[in-house]
Amino acid sequence: MSGLALSGLAFAVMLGLIFLRMPIGAAMLLTGLTGTWIVTGSLTPVLAQMKSLTYDTFSSYSLSIVPLFLLMGQFAAKSGMSESLFRATADWLGHRRGGVAMAAVGACAGFGAVCGSSLATAATMGQVALPEMRRLRYSPALSTGVLAAGGTLGILIPPSVILVIYAILTEQNIIKMFAAALVPGLLAAAGYMITVAVYVRLWPDAASTARRVPYTQRLRTLVGVWPVVAIFALVIGGIYLGWFTPTEAAAIGAAATGIYALAVGRLSRRDFVDCVLAAASATAMIFFIVLGAQTLNTFLALTQTPQAAADWVIQSGLSPWMVLTLILACYLAFGCVMDSLSMILLTIPIFFPIVMALDFGLSPEETAIWFGVLALMVVEIGLITPPVGLNLFIIHSLAGDIPMGQTYRGVAPFIVSDVIRIVILVAFPFITLGLMRAMF
Repeated sequence: MSGLALSGLAFAVMLGLIFLRMPIGAAMLLTGLTGTWIVTGSLTPVLAQMKSLTYDTFSSYSLSIVPLFLLMGQFAAKSGMSESLFRATADWLGHRRGGVAMAAVGACAGFGAVCGSSLATAATMGQVALPEMRRLRYSPALSTGVLAAGGTLGILIPPSVILVIYAILTEQNIIKMFAAALVPGLLAAAGYMITVAVYVRLWPDAASTARRVPYTQRLRTLVGVWPVVAIFALVIGGIYLGWFTPTEAAAIGAAATGIYALAVGRLSRRDFVDCVLAAASATAMIFFIVLGAQTLNTFLALTQTPQAAADWVIQSGLSPWMVLTLILACYLAFGCVMDSLSMILLTIPIFFPIVMALDFGLSPEETAIWFGVLALMVVEIGLITPPVGLNLFIIHSLAGDIPMGQTYRGVAPFIVSDVIRIVILVAFPFITLGLMRAMF
């Protein structure tokens, strides 16, 4: 059996294990180890790999940024920043039709700037914004759909844990990845607000208006979001100005967020322990998936599947743009059954060499960064697509009386917005790369 055929069989078996509800990290680990055993014909390389690969992977200094950003997000959720963000955006936009839903999108974008996790953003903002939209009699579809979609901004607005993982996997500069993701992330937030505006004009009964708030109160609540602005400026600004490395910035951001939560009386000793345990649990999950992906990558390298796939694409005569479209379509399909981190770790070893072998008129570094942002955008759609969109289940757990079918209908317009944005970013790479080029 050829290496390519063996890889195809291994992927089929791995997907079967995932559908049988085996944890994705375990499925990748088992597939990688078994495949390596078959290729080498001996257990010795497998045992040696488990000894060396585990240490080499988890002793990486770059990966220490992951638990720090996760801890920063936990402190941000405890500190009450989400309430301040939503109150400020609701005071400025709530008097418009659909304004509270737009405020939820804006608050999700702001919280994503200090959180870096889509699931945490959806869960936190859902607890804050959903009761207000219920009080104002927003339709169940719109209220749950906008919160599920808005939660995805947590991995689009830097800092983003998945961007960090992608940068480590592909050996790209984390700072440049953050710069390239900022404008597309802001476009995503703007696109969601426009979607709400169109939605409430097509279905006027889906939303109501809140009372107009005096400008004195608007300014007062706007001042209340200074901690978010300050921490975002400290972390991202410090990275871009060269004051800190990304890992140092993550540590400083976690410390600053924790100190703020303690200062406002929202972080007791028990809360602190809970935050640390939650961050540790999420880190363990991510690292186990990373280990499984690294094991699978070793097996794929032995079979030379990435090189064979890249050579086949080059010889097929397909245009680079057609190949990129097919890859993004694969991400959309995978997103219906797989979480975002697993998709990135599973597919990048195959897709990245293919993309790097194509000519888009960009330098290799620009191609890698541009593709990373595009992949992140499409992965983000997977978080809100049925049947396994994780954000949909998080919002449904907060609004258990609303049928899941209502949430599916409510999120559909936001998926359309996502697709339109991706088409624009594919057609005009300078939108993604412009800020990075200006800064570097």
